Amino acid sequence: MPFGKYSGRPLLKLPMAYLCWFERKGWPKGNLGEELALVYELKLNGVDLPLYELLQPESS
Repeated sequence: MPFGKYSGRPLLKLPMAYLCWFERKGWPKGNLGEELALVYELKLNGVDLPLYELLQPESS
């Protein structure tokens, strides 16, 4: 996420409540809005879990 409270976090790791807020208020313009809407749909339909394997492991 490029801005806000979750800046720097992968879109896939955004909380569903945050995505629901965007869904109600309106997605940002451009690619970011399209990607957020896609992540929202994936999570809403429960098909997001296999995608977590594609994320790079977080360094400790």
